[in-house]
Formats: sequence, C-alpha cells, structure tokens
Amino acid sequence: MAPPREGGERTPAAADLLAALRPHEDVLWSSARGTALARGTAERLDLPWTVDLPGAVADRLRAVAASRAGEAVVVGALPFRTGEPAALVRPERLLRAPGRLGPAAAGGAAPVVVAEEPSPAEDVYRDSVRTALDLLGAGDLEKVVLARALDVTAREDVDVRALVAALARPDDDARVFSVPLAADAGGVTSTASGVVGRPPVLVGASPELLVSLTAGRVLATPLAGSTTRAADPEEDAARARALLASDKDRREHALVVEAMVRALRPWCADLVVPEAPELVATPTVWHLATRLEGRTADPSTTSLHLARALHPTPAVGGTPSGPARAAIDRLEPVDRGFYAGAVGWTDASGDGEWAVTIRCGVVQGRSVRLHAGAGIVRGSDPDAELAETTAKLALLRSALGA
Repeated sequence: MAPPREGGERTPAAADLLAALRPHEDVLWSSARGTALARGTAERLDLPWTVDLPGAVADRLRAVAASRAGEAVVVGALPFRTGEPAALVRPERLLRAPGRLGPAAAGGAAPVVVAEEPSPAEDVYRDSVRTALDLLGAGDLEKVVLARALDVTAREDVDVRALVAALARPDDDARVFSVPLAADAGGVTSTASGVVGRPPVLVGASPELLVSLTAGRVLATPLAGSTTRAADPEEDAARARALLASDKDRREHALVVEAMVRALRPWCADLVVPEAPELVATPTVWHLATRLEGRTADPSTTSLHLARALHPTPAVGGTPSGPARAAIDRLEPVDRGFYAGAVGWTDASGDGEWAVTIRCGVVQGRSVRLHAGAGIVRGSDPDAELAETTAKLALLRSALGA
C-alpha cells in the first residue's frame, strides 16, 4: 500500500488518517511502508482461517481488480486459532499517506484506570509454567508459549484514537493497527463498561513481522528469546549482551527459526537464513531476531498464502504444533481470540504485509483485554517468565494510563 501519487488534492499525512478514523467502522494500518485508512465496508470476507482462505481472497481481489468495481485490497485481522472466522474487510475507499504514525501522532489524554484483573493470577501462572516444564521433560514437546490476560477497566470509554497515538509514539519500528471486530469477538467478558452492542476494536503496535511480500520478495523477521529492559543505560546494555549469549534463549530462538524456514522453503525459490540472531529493542523488551529473506517460486503466491503457511509460528504457539496447542488449551484459562494471530493487508497483486498480533488489546467501551505470553523451554524459570509477560504488558498499560 504505497502512498498515492500527488495530484490536485493534498496528500494526507499519517496523522490526518488517524484523526479521520472511525474506530467501529474503519481499519487503520501504519508501518514503515506507509499508513492506510480502510474507510467503510464494501464487502466482508470473514471466512474461516483455513488453508482455503488465501485462495478465496486472491480470487475475489483479482475479480474486483478486473472489473474495477472498487478497492482491490483486503485489510484486517486473523485469529490465533485456525478454522475460526477472520475479521477481513474490503473497504469502500482506501486512503493512504506516506510514512508511519510516530512521535508526532496527536491523541487525547490517557483514560483513568479504576481496576485491573489478571487471568490467571500471578501465582497460578507460575504454576502453569512449572506444569509446562514437566510436559517438556516428559514428552515430545520442545517449546510452548503460555499467555496470560489482563482485563483493564477505565473510568470512561477508552478513546481508541488516543490509544493508537500513544502506542505509535515509543517505537518507530512497530506496526500500529486498529481493527473493528464482530460483536462476539475478542473475548472481552467484563460488563463494567455498561455498553451493550458496541463492537470491540483490536488495537496494537506489533514489533514482529510475520511476513511481507513485495514484487516477489519475501521477508519474515521472527522474534523469540526476550529479556526486560532497564532504565539505567549500562544495565540495559548488559541485559542485551546477556540475552545474546544466553543458551536458553538461543535454543528457544533456533526452534522458531527452524520451523519458519521449513514452512517457507516450499514457497520460495531461494531463502537466505543468517547464521546467528541479532538484537531488536522495543521500549520495554529486548528480543532476539532473525531476518529471513527470499523470493517466491510461484508468481501466484500471495502474502496471505505465506502468512497461512507460517501461522502459528513457535514464537506464539510452540513446537511441535499439536502438543503445544494441547498444552495451551490445558493451561490458559482465557481464550486468545485475535491475540497471537496476524494483522495486516493483501492486494490484488499478492503483495502485502502481516504482523504477529502481539502488544495488543481488545477495547470495548470502558474495558480492555490485554494478553502477553512467554516461550517456555527446558531451563525456563517461572519467575523470569512472569516478569517477561509483565514487561510485554507494560506498553499497553502505559498507553492506557495504568
């Protein structure tokens, strides 16, 4: 979604698109490739998140492009659980701006938080990590990502535009998004908002690129292996060095990269895999990252085909996928909904960009449900994994004024 050519009308800025966002009707997407506001709904494609979804979307977009009957692009979100409905829309109109939302993004005041309720409680989460370690030692499971939820209640309805602006400011590399969901999506169960019938909105700033496709060029950047950041610069640098040298975190990262390489190779004519990970910093967490680059083997491959082939990566689920999913079902008390799924866009040419749906929350009136997870492998420490999830929640909690 490159910015439009300049013509008689002024090219809007990214901040203009945020100001024009109608949170319950429009989709907003902002990354280094540009900012887009998908205005209104010409067509919903809330198809099940299965192997058939990419082909169905590609066929529909090609038909729209050939008939020139509207915008030949689909934007939205895909849930964690495959087989459940996506939240994809073909907009009535697509407004584009060069560049991404950043520190200059204007927003209102943060809401006043009146309650926070974790699920599970911290001691229960530690016990879940211990159970996962038992499973790792007893069977075929190599890694499982355990998430916990936090339900935040504000004094008044949360201003989605202000929340988007707050999330865009700290991290110039994050992919910022706002996606309206179906009324029964998102898993927000709190009735504290007193709002009946108002659909939830998925809002976030993801640091992790699942996959992008640009004129046949494939890029994926998995993140796995993390440590919390420190306010003191010397301590922060020491933590980064320790992460890069950590055997436990290097093993966790290698499991993710190996699985993603296996998933991408059938789709790529070539794939470049660096020998070692690098460090990536977000405002609250250091991550290990590996940049995978390749070219598609078949010109009919779309970014959504690649996203479906990769999801769920071991960075959000675990490996092997089946045992990891069973452990998640057993140990997580709250359904993930769209957390740890994918969010982004694809167009009629197949180009597109999909981020892993992390550092996100589902807003519904005064209620916001947040999720954060940590990868559990042999050698994981329950206290450290709890601290990691707390650090990952901090970005959203800070944006919410908690």
